Amino acid sequence: MAIVLGLDLSTQSATALVLDTAKGTTVARARAAFGADFPDRGHPEGFIRGGQGGEVHADPLLWLDGLELALDRLAKLTDLSKVDAVSVSGQQHGSVYLAAGYEAALADGNRATSLSAKISPFLSRRSSPIWMDSSTAAECAEIAAALGGDQAVCDLTGSVATQRFTGPQVRRFAKLEPAAWAKTKRVHLVSSFFASVLAGKDAAIDTGDGAGMNLMDIRKGDWAPAALAATAPDLAAKLPPVRPGSTVAGGISAYFIARYGFSPKCQVVIGTGDNPSSLVGMGASKPGKVVISLGTSDTLFAAIEGIRTDSAGLGHAFGNPMGGSMSLVCVRNGSLAREAIRRECGHADWPAFSAAVDATPAAVSAVLPMEEPEITPRRAAGRIALGAPATQASLPRAAVEGQALSLRYHSRWVGTPTTQLLLTGGASENPSVAKIFADVFGAPVLRLAVSDSAALG
Repeated sequence: MAIVLGLDLSTQSATALVLDTAKGTTVARARAAFGADFPDRGHPEGFIRGGQGGEVHADPLLWLDGLELALDRLAKLTDLSKVDAVSVSGQQHGSVYLAAGYEAALADGNRATSLSAKISPFLSRRSSPIWMDSSTAAECAEIAAALGGDQAVCDLTGSVATQRFTGPQVRRFAKLEPAAWAKTKRVHLVSSFFASVLAGKDAAIDTGDGAGMNLMDIRKGDWAPAALAATAPDLAAKLPPVRPGSTVAGGISAYFIARYGFSPKCQVVIGTGDNPSSLVGMGASKPGKVVISLGTSDTLFAAIEGIRTDSAGLGHAFGNPMGGSMSLVCVRNGSLAREAIRRECGHADWPAFSAAVDATPAAVSAVLPMEEPEITPRRAAGRIALGAPATQASLPRAAVEGQALSLRYHSRWVGTPTTQLLLTGGASENPSVAKIFADVFGAPVLRLAVSDSAALG
């Protein structure tokens, strides 16, 4: 296969990246921002704030509209009939709930009807819980109790029962809305949902993304019956199978052939999570290289030998799409916290923010900014100050140093020496931010020529 398309459905945007794998070059790139491109939806950051008890959801119909807009733009830049294969990366842990009849909607090739119009009648849950959600503390405790405690859950699934993970989210839905749960025929992750949309039929969940659910046996790479039973009634029947990330779901659906001109020979490879996809896209699928994705969340991940878990319950073991496993540490407050600091300090743009960082001496003060309740460490919204008090002038550097220090501290359990630090995500393009992370981790930094590592993977 020479020409491939990578799609990334992230928290705030849909990105489409066409690659010529024979030449190792980017053919075309297009993007749709959920907030800026769809201002009438009222979700400027791409998700729905203010839910009950820490709920953070998103609109799956907005994701579908964003995918279509990104592909509309992409089709103006390149001939999509030349694409041999397509796969998708999705924000991890997010889930989509479909009622009976959804299969016909997936298979509908009528180009005159949008994807969102096709799928909308078959959503058994109108919104999708995403990785920012922190509403499931009770459900996590219940799952842990049923499975023998936090360490037992971690040993089985690669992580302790975690509030943003799909399993606890499913349990909360089944408890609070039992009638809607009974009507749910299929639960998909974001990645498997969009692979299903592309293929026009149900696609499997891959082992990389499936490990972020508290439902998969991390060692067997298949659903863990005990975890399913501890989570929700009839869950096993509502999940697609788990398969390796290289699995082909089938040919691309008639809808994409008719609307965008894809070839009927184009193959759809099942999707994976944005973090496993970035691991591959960054060329870090073997131990030694550490990837930090500086996006809405700041996420550190690296390939590891065997299965290693975090006894503190903050880090996670996921499947590596290239084989083996990977470690992950996720800090919820990433780019949104940096953006809040930039506004607070009165810097009109990122060059001004960078100038303030560069003008401040290193290692004087550090601040961990938490605009939202934090997951690593588990803290309420606020700020943790280290060292000398930060002034308004020094706050930009203090905040970035605090974020870098927190990631290094909370990734000690990985145990693999860092030989190279690979940065991706929007903030990776900022040289001042990149230098701070290089200094804190004591390793040389490489950045991709394009920042779309998830779409690339």
